[in-house]
This record gives sequence, C-alpha cells and structure tokens, in this order.
Amino acid sequence: MKTIKLNTVKPNIFSESDVSGSEIWRKNTCFEKGNTYLIFSESGKGKSSLFDFIYCKRNDYSGEILFDEKNAKEFNSVQKKQLRSNHISLVFQGFRLFSELTAMENVEIKNRLTNCKTKKQIVEMFEQMDISAKINTPLSLLSFGQKQRVAIIRSLCQPFDFLLLDEAFSHLDETNYSIACHLIADEIKNQNAALLVASLGEQYKFNYNYKILL
Repeated sequence: MKTIKLNTVKPNIFSESDVSGSEIWRKNTCFEKGNTYLIFSESGKGKSSLFDFIYCKRNDYSGEILFDEKNAKEFNSVQKKQLRSNHISLVFQGFRLFSELTAMENVEIKNRLTNCKTKKQIVEMFEQMDISAKINTPLSLLSFGQKQRVAIIRSLCQPFDFLLLDEAFSHLDETNYSIACHLIADEIKNQNAALLVASLGEQYKFNYNYKILL
C-alpha cells in the first residue's frame, strides 16, 4: 500500500465548529508510504478516532478514506483483516492487550498471524526495551509503562506500510522512550514504511516530513 487518502472526513459526533482550524478534518489529506508525520492537537480533537478510522475499527464518519484509491467503507471482513495483518500496524492508546496472557504470549499472538519475526528477534526486542525479565509474566502484573513497551514490541511484529502510534510513549522514562524511538525508527527504515505519530504536543525523537494540526 502506497497511500492513505482522507477526503473531507469528519467524525459524526463532531459539529462544524469542532473541526474548525483542523488541517485534517473536512480537508483532503494524503499520507504516503516512506514519510513521517506528526499529528498534534489538544485533547478531545479526535486523534484516537482518526487512527480507529484508518485501522477500519470504526466507520462513524462522513467523507472517504481511501487505501490506494479503494474506499475503506466498502471493505469486507477479510479485506480488513488483511489490511491489519500486512499493511497497517497500530499502538493503541489503551494498548488492547490480553491481561490473562504473558507479555510474550501477547506478542506471539500477532507474530503467529504474520510470521514476521523469529523468536530470537522478539527476545532481542524485549532485551532492548529492558523488559526481558517480564517475558513470562502475566500482563496483569506489569506496570503501565511495561505494558506500553509490550504494545510497542507487538506492533513491530508484522509487515506494515504504515505504523500508527497513539501517544505511545506517555508512561516511559527518558531512557526507555529513547530506546523505543530508536527501535521504531529502525523498523520503519527496514520496511520503508510511513510513521504517523499522534501527540498532545510532544514531538518525540523522529525526523518528520510533515507536522499536521488535527
């Protein structure tokens, strides 16, 4: 997949005044593979909604979202599954991990669908993110920041053209935040993918081609 286009998209729950000043809502926007985008706004402007729309988790919006000119609202369940397995990866703000499974099991669920990483590569990512000691620990026993790192690792265990980060570093200290950014940047480069970062204002440690106000 090379492009994601948003044509006059607006969340159904927003009024026209809610989207005034936005450079995305009710505008024509194109995200291209290989570029890096910072999407910033105040809280409540729809950052998570935007990513849910692109991830085909929700369709409560007006306008069109086109994946290589194909309308997302016309996708069937098989096409949506293929989209999420091969083209778009997302670190949800709320993680959407399974609390009853271990950290490794949460990552392996994604990796079994894609066969993207070897077990050795996954363990190396846990080591780089300084949570290798928690690999076999149930997620329910991990701290919020540790869960956040598991979610980041999981997002990298698939092929993708676009990686979406929804405030993915909010509970990481400076050291782990820097490590996570480096790990993500390497994977983006390896896959020649686009990166879309949603933020309340923090720019994080990426070289952006575009900065867009939501």
